[in-house]
Amino acid sequence: MELLLDLHPDAYPLEGFRRTQLLEWVYVQGAGTFDGMSNLPAEMRAELSGQYHLNPFREIETVRSSDGSVKYLFTLQDGRQMEAVYMPYLDRKTVCVSTMVGCPARCSFCATGAMGFGRNLTPGEIVGQVLAVAGGEGLAPRELRNLVFMGMGEAMLNYDHTMAAARILLHPQALGMSKRRITLSTVGIAKGITRLATEDDLGLKLAISLHAPDEETRQRIIPTGAANSIAEIMAAAREYQGVTGRRITFEYTMLRGVNDAVWQAELLADLLRGLVSHVNLIPMNPWDGSGFQSTSETDIQSFYDTLEARGVDVSVRRSRGKDAGAACGQLALKRPGAVSGNSVPGLGAAL
Repeated sequence: MELLLDLHPDAYPLEGFRRTQLLEWVYVQGAGTFDGMSNLPAEMRAELSGQYHLNPFREIETVRSSDGSVKYLFTLQDGRQMEAVYMPYLDRKTVCVSTMVGCPARCSFCATGAMGFGRNLTPGEIVGQVLAVAGGEGLAPRELRNLVFMGMGEAMLNYDHTMAAARILLHPQALGMSKRRITLSTVGIAKGITRLATEDDLGLKLAISLHAPDEETRQRIIPTGAANSIAEIMAAAREYQGVTGRRITFEYTMLRGVNDAVWQAELLADLLRGLVSHVNLIPMNPWDGSGFQSTSETDIQSFYDTLEARGVDVSVRRSRGKDAGAACGQLALKRPGAVSGNSVPGLGAAL
């Protein structure tokens, strides 16, 4: 049986106003079954339920943080698990979604990387996270206006499904999100960055998880980073900006004694010269077994001051939901077998 959410809105079954009614039930009302779609004839609902289902998830668990963030752990229909995070702010409601079960990038400081790679998520499994979070928070689906592809997985390595999900999110008869409010994060897949520049109808914001300005450090903490050198990543970033004119965010997780030296801040500023960019310094969200600690507040400030003195637009992004295990993969990693035994060793070579 096919997951209806995998379909682009223009490809939904039914025609004319009946299709419009179906789309309203799914993306405006957040209906989880066909039974309650009262303005569709009973025989039509029966036919739909015989061909499609609406729920990508077998089970949903939540862990709520004292700061208002909520971690969602989804068990998919095949038993695999992945996560999303709801982050309410005063001026917006944001959901961070996953594009994979696990991740092949294997960043050594990331809990998701420790899981290995399970499989790509389908477009409907990506979009379904938004609908499930809205339902869990008592919101209409369209009340979630900000989205980041920054959860589990490397979105650029599930490119087609991620772009298909983005087109559903943006479609005016689906979730109707704004291009300016969707951000895609990548560990630095150069070919994906240049390809994203050609997606004229999307206009997604780009965030590059650089995490180190020198090859030795970067390949130490991102073992698959050798497949995309810093020079290649920066060349792709410049090409992307040349085509789109959009500012690029660079994510930089602060790891004590690893990537937080003043000389590394100076080198990072050199790399960014001439780019319209913003650097997010992110104190590491610690997890058991990582082997890393977050940089001290004093050293974060020194790194910040060094970048700012060299004209870099920079901020410190404080992690949300630490008490809820909101770092990517923390909850799923505690579930033995969620990915292990089904991982695909060596997939990182595709990076």
